[in-house]
Amino acid sequence: MSLHELPRVVALGGGHGLAASLTALRRVTDRLTAVVTVADDGGSSGRLRQEFDILPPGDLRMALAALCSDDHVGRTWASVLQARFRGDGPLGGHAIGNLLIAGLWQQLGDPVEGLDMVGDLLRTRGRVLPMSAVPLEIEADVLGLDPFAPDEVCTLSGQATVAKTRATVQAVRLIPDRPPAHPAVLDAVRHADSIVLGPGSWFTSVIPHLLVPDLARAVLDSSAQRILVLNIAPAEETDGFSASRHIELLAEHAPGLNLDVVIADSRFADSDHHLESYVRSLGGQLVTADVHARDGSATHDPNRLAAVFSEVIGA
Repeated sequence: MSLHELPRVVALGGGHGLAASLTALRRVTDRLTAVVTVADDGGSSGRLRQEFDILPPGDLRMALAALCSDDHVGRTWASVLQARFRGDGPLGGHAIGNLLIAGLWQQLGDPVEGLDMVGDLLRTRGRVLPMSAVPLEIEADVLGLDPFAPDEVCTLSGQATVAKTRATVQAVRLIPDRPPAHPAVLDAVRHADSIVLGPGSWFTSVIPHLLVPDLARAVLDSSAQRILVLNIAPAEETDGFSASRHIELLAEHAPGLNLDVVIADSRFADSDHHLESYVRSLGGQLVTADVHARDGSATHDPNRLAAVFSEVIGA
């Protein structure tokens, strides 16, 4: 990368977590590629996936909206993409953007071509790609699902089910268990200067990227800077888990993973005296900062996170 070039950044994730990361990263570079999980089976995405046997469009839509241009047209399109049909009829609850994406896929027959067309329409600052070319299912081993057998390991299936479980998730896997990574994703990772993983739902948005063999290998073999962004606080899936446990889970699902930088909100990091040693065990440096939203919610403030990204990535 020459001195005048902006860094090439690949951001891996899904849902609101990836949208937060992209909103911050776009303040640092416009050479962005979002790689999005494709295991969602709830809500509008789940209905469209079941009816048309397509990739779930919801998380892809959110990533596109996060990358919309900052002018009036871009902001308007972002609002349109995120808006939902009202009422209890067949269209009730569907996001307008989901139907647009599904319609383009039907016409073009190529998910990436359809997403690129939406990106051109929205004048997005970057590109959005599906993690895999096939829709996936998440399966989890959990403890405590049966109150009469709290030590018994049970199996839960489906992203929406796993994301909302109050049982303790031990491990997750994908079905099919060795899904193909999309070639465009592998190409983006190979040419990346930095790879960002997280924040987001740990078991259903963050870890799944490391369960796609070709993608995991590309990330592990990459010479790019590997950055992990921890959540502001444990989400439903990881309720009660320490910051260190989040790192441990990542390592358990991706043996051999090395990190360069782990970004953590000061309050979450300060609650765990073991975090820095866990980060060092994966070869990384812990960077703490006040990156939480000013309204007190467990979300990242885009400007604060962007400032940390700028320092870490060196843009």
